[in-house]
Amino acid sequence: MIATKGLVFDIRHFSVHDGPGIRTAVFLKGCPLRCMWCHNPESQSLLPENMKRSRKVGEKSFDFDEMVGREMTPNEVVAELQKDIPIYDESGGGATFSGGEPMIQFDFLYQVLEECRRMEIKTAIDTCGHAPLEQFRAVEPLTNLFLYDLKLIDTTQHKEFTGVDNSLILQNLEMLLSRKARIHIRIPLIPGITDTDENLLGIKDFLLSYSGAERIDLLPYHDIARSKYVRLGRDNPFKLSGAYDSQKLSRIQDLFIDLNIPVTVGG
Repeated sequence: MIATKGLVFDIRHFSVHDGPGIRTAVFLKGCPLRCMWCHNPESQSLLPENMKRSRKVGEKSFDFDEMVGREMTPNEVVAELQKDIPIYDESGGGATFSGGEPMIQFDFLYQVLEECRRMEIKTAIDTCGHAPLEQFRAVEPLTNLFLYDLKLIDTTQHKEFTGVDNSLILQNLEMLLSRKARIHIRIPLIPGITDTDENLLGIKDFLLSYSGAERIDLLPYHDIARSKYVRLGRDNPFKLSGAYDSQKLSRIQDLFIDLNIPVTVGG
């Protein structure tokens, strides 16, 4: 098979927020969604792009442009992962493929997953779920864990706030649950949009109908991406600041108690 090059915009070693154990997170460019609250706007385009950076040396600050996105082969990515194999073995970690949406670079991702399986590196895919059903069927046997976003259960609202409806996302999730794949459901809590009782109870009803999810991760909104939009020269479509209400978080956790699975804050 001819190696397919992928476009990677970051590789983070020693991650503890992208699946179990200590992991290496590989971030791929490109996403079919345009979530108003996106915290990785540099991931959206399938093309490399300039992002302004600033570095302080002594008393002086220097501004410069950095290219976000570099081509890599599957072997080059796996070479990065191999550096951390002793850490995976000690911690129960592995490699997590995120983005953007990693499934949008399916051919590249598939080849990396195959090589990870050969090297006995455990893998996770952090996904919005919006990719062809047959592609999820193909990667499921090569993937140890899916970190699966459920943002909005209502199709109309999902399209309004992300640019796409959720029919394919729910279809793919149903298929993965039916195949007994390991799945952590991730729910971003966006004030007044995804954290309403109507939406959260709708998600709970869906998960009650299709049992099998291992746990739920609640991801409170934060404005960490604000500076990214400035450095990309883009307008931020969603401006909200301040910490998420801790009392509301506790009440949201209680909404999912009927599922009898862990409900955590963060991922």
